[in-house]
Amino acid sequence: MRYKCNTTVFSILFFSVSVIAAENDTTKIYKADEIVITATRVNRPMFDIGRNVSVITSKEFRVSPLNDIGDVLSKEGVGFITGATLNPGMQQSLFLRGANSNQTSVFFDDIRLTDPSSTNNAPNLIELSLANAEQIEIVRGAHSTLYGSSAIGGVVNIISRSNQLPGFHIEADMTAGTFGSQTSALTENIFLNYSLPAGMYVNAALVNSGVKGLDATIDTVTRSSVYKNRDRDGFHKLNVIGKIGFRNEDWDLHLSFLQVQEKADIDKGAFRDDNNARLDFERQLWTIGTSYTINDGMKLKYIGGYSPIQRHTIDDSSVVDLLGTTDHSFSEDTFKGTTSSHEILFEAGMSAVRTVIGLGTQRETMTQQSYLYQGSVFGAYESRTNLDTLHLSSTLNHILFHTEIDGTILAEELKNLTIVLGLRMNHHSSYGDNLTYEVNPSYRVSKNSLLFISFSTGFNAPSLYQLFCPTTYYTSDITRGNVLLHPETSSSVELGWKYRLSDRAYLMISYFHTLVENSIEYVYLWDKNIGLDTLGNNWMRDDYRGDTYLNLGKQTTSGLDLIFDVHLTDFLTIAGSASLITGKLAYYPEDIQNQHIEGNHVQLYSNGAFVTREIETMNLVRRPSSCNVNIQYKPMTALLTQIDIRYVGSKYDAYYNNAIGPYGALDVLKLNDYTLIDCAVRYEIHTYLSLNVRVENILDTRYSEVLGYTTKGRALYVGTQLSF
Repeated sequence: MRYKCNTTVFSILFFSVSVIAAENDTTKIYKADEIVITATRVNRPMFDIGRNVSVITSKEFRVSPLNDIGDVLSKEGVGFITGATLNPGMQQSLFLRGANSNQTSVFFDDIRLTDPSSTNNAPNLIELSLANAEQIEIVRGAHSTLYGSSAIGGVVNIISRSNQLPGFHIEADMTAGTFGSQTSALTENIFLNYSLPAGMYVNAALVNSGVKGLDATIDTVTRSSVYKNRDRDGFHKLNVIGKIGFRNEDWDLHLSFLQVQEKADIDKGAFRDDNNARLDFERQLWTIGTSYTINDGMKLKYIGGYSPIQRHTIDDSSVVDLLGTTDHSFSEDTFKGTTSSHEILFEAGMSAVRTVIGLGTQRETMTQQSYLYQGSVFGAYESRTNLDTLHLSSTLNHILFHTEIDGTILAEELKNLTIVLGLRMNHHSSYGDNLTYEVNPSYRVSKNSLLFISFSTGFNAPSLYQLFCPTTYYTSDITRGNVLLHPETSSSVELGWKYRLSDRAYLMISYFHTLVENSIEYVYLWDKNIGLDTLGNNWMRDDYRGDTYLNLGKQTTSGLDLIFDVHLTDFLTIAGSASLITGKLAYYPEDIQNQHIEGNHVQLYSNGAFVTREIETMNLVRRPSSCNVNIQYKPMTALLTQIDIRYVGSKYDAYYNNAIGPYGALDVLKLNDYTLIDCAVRYEIHTYLSLNVRVENILDTRYSEVLGYTTKGRALYVGTQLSF
């Protein structure tokens, strides 16, 4: 394997880790001792968990005026997030450990966030704000045994705030900034909490964000004679959050509500501007949680959630010349979906064995209404689609068993050994049953050192669109949706080491290898009776037979993860991470599901190849290696300064190439590596009032994150925060 990373960044990493051996101060570093629930579904100290786990607390992401969850994860080095440095409002997708964007689970208070009306059900991080977040927990690697579908790359769980010290608490902040010529951003947040001594509490939060942004797509047309009507793309988001609950030694109850409203100017796609298109999105999320501690060793817990969403897009006619002529086109789409989930967990624990048994269900629905109008000198063309009558839905039920066993049960000499075993049986209403498991032994070499190895499997259920989309091409009755699809499945092995010294420094290194099989691929179909060398050559016939989804191919990913946190002095801290990834995709003709495609030729949309032989590609799209370093210096109680350095290695991105195959397919282009440097200062003017200043991309580096889309230049944000 060959890995490339910025020399300067690695020098900082080496220096930071080297200091561990020399540092003997006992100042506590809370990252290593943070209590985590996501990794095991029970409260466990992070250092005792034999998995690659990270915790980002509210203290960390409130240091500087970060904009949203995606910004925080990106700067902490949690995978690669497309959209994090693009025009605000762009889709933010997480690629963790080389997995696809729909193969990492994102949870809010243990409720999975999905978009069942979308093509692949991938979460969009731009929806979420930091207003009521207490901490963000990340478990890297397959975790489907505890969290079900899509947990192949890992799990991100956002934990909201509950009760605080008795009394009334308020946090209010406002941030204004600019990130390029003629751009502006303004965000106002307010968080309210009232807690009673007996344990009752009420939370409320409001987040309002408005952006006048960049022209989101890159203009490659240089001829002055070509008419242009380009616009700047804006974005507005409103989050309304409420939570009421009660917590004491025995009970933990809550009912919460989240509403997301987004309005965005959008473009047609990479390099394709559109000055008259917009997207309106709305989500509501209701969650309920009940936890009762029966005694010191037993707890009963219920988690439930319901989330309806609606996405509405309009693309009206655009002016195409100086005379005001339009392209006489209009399209309107409304996508709706719902997700509901229920889970009951029983925790039983004693000194040597801790067990979680769970039973749950998740149901998703979707529908779509579409209208298209195109005018021309030959007349008007209209098309309407309505999926309401199909009642598209799926249900995924599960039973899980997860236990943590101390080695003392086997022998006193094995007291430093811990073995985690997990098993989950899933039943899907479409494809039937599948099983996931986890075997995770860890061994405490010393008080400050832990070795661990994990064998785990994961899965990703096909989306409703991939299963049931009824679209066909006029020459065939083969539907785009494929009810014969099976889940994508993964098997992973991870070997890791955790080390800390006198609660002053923390280091974690892990190697992983993951194989994903039954990958769901979008493909073109061509007439089986026509030779490949003559497809599309005869304009008197139509060789195309439509498009569909197939379980086709295998993805292999390997890599290294490094996380460190070092308190050099009482005033200076250096933390960071590195993620080094390599991988490949392979396709085999024997995996083709001929029952659905009726024996027709299969062309991969992802690279244009016809699957007539084994095909292998090393060009994983949007999976770069990366390094992150955060340096914090606090010379006095009221002043905190920090520098963030983020290196992103070269990567491949996809674009549509008309020259591939009969009618075109995706091709890849290599994007250059880049380094971004940010700086932030926080000054406490008063006990309750602070001032934040942040400069992003200080060097005004020109780089590309997603092919065809613009990235932010040097940005300046100034904010104030009131807290009492």
